[in-house]
Amino acid sequence: MLEAVRNAFRLPDLRHKLLVTIGILILYRFAANIPLPGVDRDALAQLFRGDDQNMLLSLLNFFSGGGLAQMGVMALGVYPYITASIIMQLLTPIVPALEELSKEGEQGRMRINQYTYWMTVPLAVLQAIAQGTLLSRPVGGGLVILPNWGFTGDALLPSLTIIFGMTAGTMFGVWLGQLITEQGIGNGVSLIIFAGILSSVPFQIRQLSQQPVLLVIFVIITVLTVALIVWVQEGQRRIPVQYGKRVRTMRGNRMMMVGGQSTHVPLRVNTAGMIPLIFAQSLLILPSTVASYFVARPDWLGSVALWVSNAMSPTNFLYWLLYFLFTVAFTYFYTDVMFRQQNLPETLQKQGGFIPGIRPGPRTEAYLNGVLSRITLVGALFLGFIAILPYLVGVAADSIFGGAGVLTGYQSLIISSAGLLIVVGVVLDTMKQIEAQLLMRNYEGFIR
Repeated sequence: MLEAVRNAFRLPDLRHKLLVTIGILILYRFAANIPLPGVDRDALAQLFRGDDQNMLLSLLNFFSGGGLAQMGVMALGVYPYITASIIMQLLTPIVPALEELSKEGEQGRMRINQYTYWMTVPLAVLQAIAQGTLLSRPVGGGLVILPNWGFTGDALLPSLTIIFGMTAGTMFGVWLGQLITEQGIGNGVSLIIFAGILSSVPFQIRQLSQQPVLLVIFVIITVLTVALIVWVQEGQRRIPVQYGKRVRTMRGNRMMMVGGQSTHVPLRVNTAGMIPLIFAQSLLILPSTVASYFVARPDWLGSVALWVSNAMSPTNFLYWLLYFLFTVAFTYFYTDVMFRQQNLPETLQKQGGFIPGIRPGPRTEAYLNGVLSRITLVGALFLGFIAILPYLVGVAADSIFGGAGVLTGYQSLIISSAGLLIVVGVVLDTMKQIEAQLLMRNYEGFIR
């Protein structure tokens, strides 16, 4: 591996791409520390470093790559762009115009990307308003992060500054990610999220260092989780495909048979990535967030809101059971959406390809759907296990150390299980791109 790193930096063009990527990530981390006005920094630090963290704020902080905990111009991260991308993926098979664009090759994809960028701006504005409103109310034991938030009087200008600052920070982060994709190496937006997640690792290690035994245990759990994620992420079912020979006329009226090669189509075990985790967690947080606004009422509505808030708390087994079930269900849903967009049976038929023993057309489609549903079961159960891993770690810590509490595992993992899924996926993708560059120049890559 060290030899591969040396080879990568020996090549001028690859060294340039690596340095550009590293430089842009450093610039992004500097930009994340640019503060926004009107923020109570002491209350913010107490909120995100306390034992009783707000579930919604913790989730938003995870999506922003730790930007919300710093409450700077990168407080939203690139999450509005990710949301816009997911919306466009879900709308493509539904809207005929978008479906036609997706079939127009590179030009169509560029047009869809442009629509995604346009959608990112209003989504960033709406999310900035929502987060500002949330932080202007007492959270986490009565802490108010934005005491001067509002759209009337003296609070108008600071509030607009915060909204514009967050929106500009998001678009700046998306632009930096695009620069990495074009001039660096790897997926730029994914690397931006990757850098944000890793930025919280030193604080977590410092917090766990107060209990050395827990630190060792969590390091072991992290290493084993990474190995499991790599094993499943790289898992695939290879469907053999045969292309029939075609007759080609040459000069001099000669006939030549071309084609006829055999290949395979890889169907990944985890096609959906971490999107089902985002869907499931967002759906679970919605009831408790709505209920939190009615808990203080003295009537029956307050009692119902209190029950919902307690039931959907991460200390409750029901929360983690629903988290597992929703993750499995959304894995099937999102995998089906992605597979339909690829339109693999029709593509094979147009290119003259067929699966040996399976007739082209509906039979091929039924066969591929059957194979996909079986291997997706493994991917869905894997994502469900990743989702409830913090709960399992917390229960284990509680039973071993006596009174450590379920939230020990939920809050004290060095990197959250969903974060590990992102980190490992980004590292694998980047290593594969670097390896492809090395193999093109007859060097041995990272992956053996």
